Amino acid sequence: MNIAVSQSLASDRSGEATARPIADIILRNGPIWCGRNEGVVEAVAIWQDRILASGRDADIASLAGPATRIIDLKGRLATPGLNDSHLHLISLGMMMDWVDAKPTTAPTLESLLSAIKERASKTRPGEWILARGYDQTKLDVERHPHRSELDQAAPDHPMMLVRTCGHISICNSKALELAGIDESSPTPPGGLIEQQNGRLTGLLAENARAPVWAVIPPPTQDELVAAIERGGRHLLSYGITSCMDAAVGQRGGFGEIAAYHRAKREGRLPVRTWLALLGDPDKTIVPQCYEAGLISGTGDDMLMVGAIKFFLDGSAGGRTAWMSKPYLGEDATTGVQMMSDDELNELVMDAHAKGYQLACHAIGDAAIEQLITAYERALAAFPDPNRRHRIEHSGFSTPEQHDRMVKAGIYPCPQQVFVYDFGDAYVSVLGEERGLKSYPFKTWINLGLKPATGSDAPVCEPDPFPNFYAMLTRKTWKGTVMDASECISIEEALQAYTEYGAFSQKMENVKGRLVPGQLADIAVFSRNLLTASPEDILDNTQCDLTIRGGSIVHDRLGVS
Repeated sequence: MNIAVSQSLASDRSGEATARPIADIILRNGPIWCGRNEGVVEAVAIWQDRILASGRDADIASLAGPATRIIDLKGRLATPGLNDSHLHLISLGMMMDWVDAKPTTAPTLESLLSAIKERASKTRPGEWILARGYDQTKLDVERHPHRSELDQAAPDHPMMLVRTCGHISICNSKALELAGIDESSPTPPGGLIEQQNGRLTGLLAENARAPVWAVIPPPTQDELVAAIERGGRHLLSYGITSCMDAAVGQRGGFGEIAAYHRAKREGRLPVRTWLALLGDPDKTIVPQCYEAGLISGTGDDMLMVGAIKFFLDGSAGGRTAWMSKPYLGEDATTGVQMMSDDELNELVMDAHAKGYQLACHAIGDAAIEQLITAYERALAAFPDPNRRHRIEHSGFSTPEQHDRMVKAGIYPCPQQVFVYDFGDAYVSVLGEERGLKSYPFKTWINLGLKPATGSDAPVCEPDPFPNFYAMLTRKTWKGTVMDASECISIEEALQAYTEYGAFSQKMENVKGRLVPGQLADIAVFSRNLLTASPEDILDNTQCDLTIRGGSIVHDRLGVS
């Protein structure tokens, strides 16, 4: 037990050490995993919002006082609070009110259309109906829904159905009409307007969706704050105490910054949030943020400006991730390149020179190549060995690219749950040679690239247990093994979800481990993940208790 560090937490105004504080909360009687290097201890003490001490039960007991709350773990595992290092918090909260089109809810085209039809029956004619979560590779018809089918399900409403990846939308005729899209509309750079036999199918990809979003009523600030609160409470129920919102400004523009600060001010920000500012030229909020002094590191432990986000390509399952070699199929597509080299190089150089960290979306190997090159140019012009520019997703990176990432200090930030949810789709559109080797997590760890993990919610559920399962087994939901050589241990998986998540945000000295002085963010699970089978982790585990900053913020059983 580190008493010296514990004592540093209690000082009078002159800076002199005072008597050791008495713990507010002590957790005991169960394994407490403090970090990959720290291992398991018997008990941990919390004082105010920090870890006071951790160690043997007998030693920690000496820190208890009459008012100390003792939490009996009863053999359950406690870990640092999880850090979902890439999701969309506002979108998650807002889409919890949309039609649920996920395969688990609507596995057939008929059930999907029925859910849309039911929502239409309860919605005033002319109002928008929005749905998200379908995956054509998991639908019984194994294709995208068609515009005409959405017309039949919602004939009196403009309707948009978003694929699970968030990069493809299917719109009905009323939505396309409002957006001004018809058979003569030119395809925008970095986009796709699909036609078959000279007729719109309703499928829009990437930048082609912008006219539709432009005519959907934007959320009010009240709705944005409610979404932050609703989505954040959902995260707490899984033991997630920190996250990155990966594209702030996507729906509400600069108003999303105001909404986050209002949520924090009103006590309605449930999770520690690291903001990635949307920087895409057509809807960037970066100039307003920079003018206001909001650069990387601005804020505090609860709400901080993190990085700038550019989108370089789409999704592999949607065949829009930018690949160096074509997808399978007759169209020989290599996906969608969102920006030219010159445009990206200029944007990255400008953001880097202004002091921003960058966290850019690149899934295909061609997009990753473009991004690494832009990062290398910026780092050569303005050296900063600790900037920690990130490649979000980085699904199909190559060994040569890994070597360059190590040399330049560029870090992958993947979502291993993609292996579980979308692995079979990757194989179907890319073949086994490329598909099975996607998201090479063990390789990244061995190279010292400290990969974090997350869910990309609402692309996937923020539920961490499929993510753990994928890291441990490399199995998809259908049981396909996606290159078993990339499996990792549960300790490595926990480190990715905690310490590496903090590292990706330059906050590894603030959170991510249960050591004296770090934030008292703790998750307690219903079973011991260190000894449980991957199948039990996937199917039979829940988060029983979540502590954020020394306060209990989720108590599933209501007895702690």
